[in-house]
Amino acid sequence: MFTGIVEELGEVTAVENLGDASRFRLRGPVVTEGAQHGDSIAVNGVCLTVVEHEGDEFTADVMAETLDRSSLGALTVGSRVNLERPTAVGARLGGHIVQGHVDGTGEILARKPSDNWEIVKISLPADLSRYVVEKGSITVDGISLTVVDAGPDHFTVSLIPTTLALTTLGIKRPGDPVNLEVDVIAKYVERLLAAGQGAGK
Repeated sequence: MFTGIVEELGEVTAVENLGDASRFRLRGPVVTEGAQHGDSIAVNGVCLTVVEHEGDEFTADVMAETLDRSSLGALTVGSRVNLERPTAVGARLGGHIVQGHVDGTGEILARKPSDNWEIVKISLPADLSRYVVEKGSITVDGISLTVVDAGPDHFTVSLIPTTLALTTLGIKRPGDPVNLEVDVIAKYVERLLAAGQGAGK
């Protein structure tokens, strides 16, 4: 489990096409400290498994399902990525419960800067819109954010200078894809309510 609090801005150093999968090598001095084979690291909000670890770099295999469902397939050598290790038991939950299981992708539609923050408008797939509510939580490229405004096909978030400086949302522009993970609690509630209604027939 993750919290959506990005630990560092990493970089893709190699991409190997494996046919029905890809192998990424990524640099991240913070997240690789003490890393071992089999550990999990979230890359732009996608939970990946460490295959190899050497120095400040690690490799991870990404299967076709993940490439199709997320924006990882668009990464190239030099791409910057948000990196986060799983939260430790007993640690503070600074963001919200994040699984690292991407529900779909959106696209940066517009950016509106101000003196101390920036409003970013992001497209929202129709099948995810019911899970996104004003002042609710959403994960964008692995970043735990609060929804400012929720529409049927988009939402907005307000980014503070720290988020702009330390994550990919500081460098992404209109047209760029982002990974989205909605609040898992909303999905569980929906499933339970549907099961309850079915049992009452």
